[in-house]
Amino acid sequence: MVYGGKAEGGILKKYLIAPEQHKMALEKGQDVPNQRPFFPIKLTQVGITNKKVWVRLPYGMLEFNCTITVDLPSERRGIHMSRMEEAISSLYEKEFEDIACYGIALARIVVDEQEGSTVLIQLSGSVPAATLTKVSGRRSIDRIEIGADVQISGKEYAINTKRYAAVYHITACPCTQVYAENLFTNLNQPLPTITHSQRSRTGLGINGSADIEYDQIISCLQRGLHVTQDLLKRPDEAEIVLQAHSTPQFAEDAVRAVAREVGVQFGSKIPADTEIEIESLSYESIHIHDVICRLKTTLGEIMEVMAEEECNVGI
Repeated sequence: MVYGGKAEGGILKKYLIAPEQHKMALEKGQDVPNQRPFFPIKLTQVGITNKKVWVRLPYGMLEFNCTITVDLPSERRGIHMSRMEEAISSLYEKEFEDIACYGIALARIVVDEQEGSTVLIQLSGSVPAATLTKVSGRRSIDRIEIGADVQISGKEYAINTKRYAAVYHITACPCTQVYAENLFTNLNQPLPTITHSQRSRTGLGINGSADIEYDQIISCLQRGLHVTQDLLKRPDEAEIVLQAHSTPQFAEDAVRAVAREVGVQFGSKIPADTEIEIESLSYESIHIHDVICRLKTTLGEIMEVMAEEECNVGI
């Protein structure tokens, strides 16, 4: 049976459950979260996490990741989770001076709706930052990460608020720099021209051949790239920094270098129609964005390019 509901926009909404049935169920049913738990021990934090909330700030309506937790008394089985969602919904249309003010308002609602005495609101997200570059004077649209932790606790509802922000920056290793200066002074050789460097990740996939071993795939990567290691003493650091700066690579160069090594190592060993996939991700140091480069090709196409290059060298 279908029951009629409120008419909205000329359309009559239909429900499968009659309103009086809902009322009866609510009156007869038990409030399960308020039941006594089978093991009555107080819980430190219970709540919702990874909740996306939209907050209206002077920057506009922005998305933040939100965690709401409360302590749960030993005599209560669970929290009233829907009331947390209702608290979030009640603030949707309001504008706040900053994200911490939003957190305070949300915490005040939650603490009144839950059984616990301590509420913790944790918010994190990003706001836009339009700045001018230092030399060229161009406008850069960047992001700054901001967040707030708001805790309300005790009978007096004492509020403790922490605001935090994070920016992106670069660092240079002074140890390797000093070591290289001494090394090249003794060798009477010029230092490579300085440039920014970044950590990168490049992967190689070879499809459909049982004759491929992981050692061979790794070898292609190692031969084409300046591969790093966790344990590096100063001579090791100096060597890899020198190599990287003597033969600098874009993400595009890294992908092409690995593709060439695939041709060298597998050119006569696997079928020409073997699919090759290479992806390089550069975690940029002086940019806030990262750079990605992908190649999906076949061994045959790689071999064709290598043959053309050999011909060009001979001209």
